[in-house]
Amino acid sequence: MVGVRLFFATDVHGSESCFKKFIYAAKAYKCGVLIMGGDLTGKKIVPLVEQPDGSHTFEWLGRRGTAKSREVLERLKADIQSVGSYPLEMSESERSELSSDSSKFDALFGRIVLESIRSWVSYAEGRLKDAKVSCFIQPGNDDMFVIDEALSSSELIVNPEGKLYELTDGYEMISTGYSNITPWNCPRDVKEEELASRIEAMACQIRDPSRSVFNFHCPPYNSELDLAPQVDEHFNVVIKRGQVQMGPVGSTAVREAIQTRSPLLGLHGHIHESRGVFNMGRTTCVNPGSEYSEGVLRGVIVNLEGKVKSYQFTSG
Repeated sequence: MVGVRLFFATDVHGSESCFKKFIYAAKAYKCGVLIMGGDLTGKKIVPLVEQPDGSHTFEWLGRRGTAKSREVLERLKADIQSVGSYPLEMSESERSELSSDSSKFDALFGRIVLESIRSWVSYAEGRLKDAKVSCFIQPGNDDMFVIDEALSSSELIVNPEGKLYELTDGYEMISTGYSNITPWNCPRDVKEEELASRIEAMACQIRDPSRSVFNFHCPPYNSELDLAPQVDEHFNVVIKRGQVQMGPVGSTAVREAIQTRSPLLGLHGHIHESRGVFNMGRTTCVNPGSEYSEGVLRGVIVNLEGKVKSYQFTSG
């Protein structure tokens, strides 16, 4: 048997540098399969407001500044994109209009997000077109549905959401970026019952669970891969005796599916702070974590040879 060597990363949240590192990982780590587990898009537009003298003012990372030349402005844009935000040149009147009209802002944000994912798909196609690499990229619970069009339009990149795919050597993978309900009411948050139904619709097609991979954005409940800061009804982090209170926030539907089907490998993300590995019976579950805001790609290399022969967490 040939086996599978795969690289898994997740939760890049708009970081262009992290995405490019993900694509390069196939060559760097000599992996035949790349899997991106979801939460691809960023959360924020950074206005670069043009001034009468041609300079651009901005507010970013808690500081105000001015880009006085085109060269400085382009470097600033690259820096902003590298950590997951969207730089946008505009006039003062355009900024005021967007600030006062949420519908126009939402429409603009949707267009920017879609254009960003289209550019990523194009980048991946250009770098992988001559490589013998299977590349799977799925949306996560935090991603707008508008990006599905861009992911599904590629003949090289596969959006595995809701489907069963054969990797190589008889290994099968099922995938979903949907999550149980979060406090932030994300686009792909669903009740546990719906998540369980989505999973079962795929899992029932698996020929041999002992050679299957569950690529589920949300980690199983109470698995140590799902520990996140607790928040109150006002979305403030709960602190007691000077310590941030952590607790499990994963999915009971995901946990039940793993316990029932006993796949070989579980690939998870969603909770950036919970990088690690957790064994559930014969299933090895991993969460590489995320440090996208620093432009750092966290990932994991996994070798499958009838079992999880080895795994290695990466960071860079």
